[in-house]
Amino acid sequence: MKLLVVDIQKGITDDRLNEFDTFIKNTVCIIETARKNGIEVIYVQHDDGPGTGFSVGDEEFEISDQVTPEKGEKKFIKTVNSCFGNSEFAGYLEAEKEDTLMIVGLQTNFCIDATVKSAFDRGYKVIIPEGTNSTFDNDYMDKKTTCAYYNDMMWPDRFADCVSLEEAVLLMQENAGRS
Repeated sequence: MKLLVVDIQKGITDDRLNEFDTFIKNTVCIIETARKNGIEVIYVQHDDGPGTGFSVGDEEFEISDQVTPEKGEKKFIKTVNSCFGNSEFAGYLEAEKEDTLMIVGLQTNFCIDATVKSAFDRGYKVIIPEGTNSTFDNDYMDKKTTCAYYNDMMWPDRFADCVSLEEAVLLMQENAGRS
């Protein structure tokens, strides 16, 4: 098992997100549990390109202070929604012979959804802990409805196991040291 922390970057990690405080609390819990149990934590950052304000070198691009990587934790940069759009990332996971990915981060309806489906298409077992992905209101659905749509309807029994926070912690404890 590996934990992917996707796009929790300064420019989009704030109280505009659905259930912001719960999202941060649950995500920090999952990251800390992974570290305590020897599960590799991998960070992925989205780069919108030079001049956008959300690119390498921009403050908004940096990983949010609440989830700062520890020394030695891998970081990858992507320019498309799915983490698998970065061939170095995809190759790293393939070389590791990993079969289970726990995914947390932003935004539910963009990069998380694309990464979940890409991982599923590549044969990974995908686990989504409750309250560890979030998004903003959009032109079609409010943020609460958007999160519920993916976590309660789209991913379960199709692309991912959407589990309680407690169950995610237990799964990591069961996988301790296997990474």
